[in-house]
Parts: sequence; C-alpha cells; structure tokens
Amino acid sequence: MHIKALGGDRRRDLFFVLATALASAALFLSPTGFEKTGVHSAERVKARVVEVNNDNVKTIGPVRHGEQQLEILVLSGRFAGTQAATHNTLYGKLELDKIFKPGDTAFVVLDLSADGSAIAYANVLDHYRIDATLILIGLFSICLIAFAGWTGLKALLSFVFSGALIVKLLLPALLRGWDPVWTAFGVVAILTAVIIFLVGGFTRKGAVAFIGSMGGVALTSILALVFTKLFNLRGAVRPFTETLLYSGFDYLDLSGLFIAGIFLASSGAVMDLGMDIAAAMHELSEKNPNMSRQALIRSGFFVGRHVVGTMTTTLLLAYTGGYTALIMTFIAQGIPFANVLNMIYVSAELVHTMVGSFGLILVAPVTAITGGFLFTAKSPKQRANDF
Repeated sequence: MHIKALGGDRRRDLFFVLATALASAALFLSPTGFEKTGVHSAERVKARVVEVNNDNVKTIGPVRHGEQQLEILVLSGRFAGTQAATHNTLYGKLELDKIFKPGDTAFVVLDLSADGSAIAYANVLDHYRIDATLILIGLFSICLIAFAGWTGLKALLSFVFSGALIVKLLLPALLRGWDPVWTAFGVVAILTAVIIFLVGGFTRKGAVAFIGSMGGVALTSILALVFTKLFNLRGAVRPFTETLLYSGFDYLDLSGLFIAGIFLASSGAVMDLGMDIAAAMHELSEKNPNMSRQALIRSGFFVGRHVVGTMTTTLLLAYTGGYTALIMTFIAQGIPFANVLNMIYVSAELVHTMVGSFGLILVAPVTAITGGFLFTAKSPKQRANDF
C-alpha cells in the first residue's frame, strides 16, 4: 500500500510539473496588451560598432557630453551585412550614458521605411547583453540541476513560472489600474502554492509550508499598509515611478504599488523560512512518530528562532546593498544621523526592511503551530500516505 502511494505521489508530481511547464509557456506566449503595433515599423538587431568619431564629445569632470558618430554593421535579422551611420547622444549622466568603441557589440533598433524594405534610421540603444544573459542563465540551470537533480529541475521551473507570472500577468494588470495590494497578494498566493508544492510535493510538509508562508505574507501586507501610512510615504519614492505618471498612467495608485512591492519582495524569504521549518518538523515526526503535538510545536519554534536570526540579517543586506552609494553620499557630506533617518528615501527603505523582517518573524510561529497539528493529525501508518 505504501509503494502504491509512492507511485501515486510520483504521478501527481509529474503531472503538476507538466501543468506548470505548460502554464509557463502559455504565459510567455500570451501578449501583455501593451505591445507596440506596426510589424514593419522597426526591427531589433545585433550590430557591431565598426568606426567611432568622438570629435563632438566633451569631457567635463567625470562625465561626458555631446555625441558620438558611429558606423555600425548589422549582424542579425533581414538586414544582416548592412552598414549604417548613426550617433550616440551623451547626456552627462553616468547611469544612463553608454560609451562605444570599435569592436563593441550593440543592441540596435532599426526604424524602417513605410514598406519595411529599407533602413530609415538605426537607433543604438545600448551594449548587446542578450548572449551573456543566456550564458549566465544556462550556467545557473546546469549547476542547479547537477546539484539537486529532479528537485533542482522543479526549482528551475518554479523560477521560470515566477518570472512569467510577474511579467505577463502582474505588471500588465497593475498598468491597467487593478488594485495593487490585492492583485499582488493574489499573485503571491499563486506563486507560493506553485513553488512550494513543486519543490515539497503534495504532502503534509508542503501544506504546512504553504499555510505558514501565506500567514506570514498576509501579516506582512497588513504591516505594510499600516506603516506606509504612519511614515507618510509616497509611492513616487521608487525609481521610474514618476515616469509612469508622465507616460499616461496618472491613474496608478503609487502608494499601493509601494505596499505591494514590500510583501512581494519579502515573499521569497518567507517561503524559504516556511519550508525550512516544515521540513525540519516533518523529519522529526518521521523519526519519532510518538512525539507529542506540544513537543513538535516547541521543536518548530526552536528551529524557527535559529533560522529567523540569520534570515532577518539576510533581508537587511539584500535591501540595503543596492543603496550603498546613497548611504556613502550621506556620510561623505556629514549629514547628521537624525536628518538621514527622516529622509523619505531612507524611511522607505527602513519600512521595506523592517516590515519584511517582521513577516519572517511571524511566519515561524504560524508554521510551527500548523505543523504541530497537521503532522500529528493521524497515526504514523496513515501519515505515510500523506494526502
């Protein structure tokens, strides 16, 4: 009977993997509704920079202004082998400007004639990074599968599904004006279910991790709502948010976007902690089937306390790592600490970090209590069949 149950688990696991793969493919192939129209109006290609003329470029301090004159050779698409003259405008902003030299590979948008038969203008957007991106993704996939085998393949699939769901469903829905908090919460619930049940299987362990994780996400979202209002934070604090308003999306709820971003960003760490505690409690219940519910819950709390101790620091480092230059600027200018804490950028990151860490702290007891009830709900023989 136990062997039959294992066979059923494998079939169910395989079916879920195939269903997730098909859903990921369907999401990637589905349009967002914001695609540019006009099939023959433009073509995106890879090109090599053949010649560069910097006569119109002026260097002022650490930045450059002016315009590079470029001669490029198209390497892909219908116009492969064609040379075109173009230019690269420098605005004096290091985070936006790109400098080309002969031999560089560029990502170019070819604006075509009305009938699409000739190049009207070649717009050099940036250095070409798609090949390097594919190499990086390939190495990551190979290492993950080589180390974790079938579980690694499922983890990779959950990675792909998460990207597809966010890019093809969540972000377009937010652009259409859907409520950011509820939309993001629904997407996080779907992601949590798929990721946890892919990796942990349709078992009591997976159920405990899912319930604990969703409890942590729900509590994080509530805290985000409360403290965003308490700190009087505006969603425009995030980069490029204001650009959205000037692009015709002035109806967007920027504060809601900021709140949604908090628990969306912390949901991965919450899932990680929920699965850690659930897996540890499951192993304890399997090794000691006579363990009482109270003892199992205490063990869950014990594991949770130790994992939370490092995970909260992980979130702090992850969130603040991207703001190193901002913090260095404050230090270099000798700005008093009280002023720094009261700045909206710093307050936004403080809320982001602390609320996300709160979610981690709260997911531990929810998972431990849930595991205590589910793992001791049946006799050891019944538990062997899991669901």
